[in-house]
Amino acid sequence: MLNFIRPSRNNNIKCACSHVHLSDEQLTKVIKKYDSNGNNYLNKEDLKELFRQLGSNAPRWRAARAIHHADKNGDGRIDMTVELDQLVKYARKHGCTLASACCKK
Repeated sequence: MLNFIRPSRNNNIKCACSHVHLSDEQLTKVIKKYDSNGNNYLNKEDLKELFRQLGSNAPRWRAARAIHHADKNGDGRIDMTVELDQLVKYARKHGCTLASACCKK
């Protein structure tokens, strides 16, 4: 089972034991794992699963909001070569993140 945490009040994302801050690069790697068909795009279903695994109470709504926030060309999906940085910003502000390896038991 994956271990998840939420961002702190000041949006610094830490592991559950508060030893390690997760970088944008680490959060990017987590997000990239949810590209279900390997086409370098995240669709609404991919994002819904991402936010479900990140502990969202409303993953379908969060996925729709993520697309609205990060989809700059309006095609209804996140292009990981161009729009991923906006999705990382959205996830950092509103989502959760995986705990680091130091917290796994």
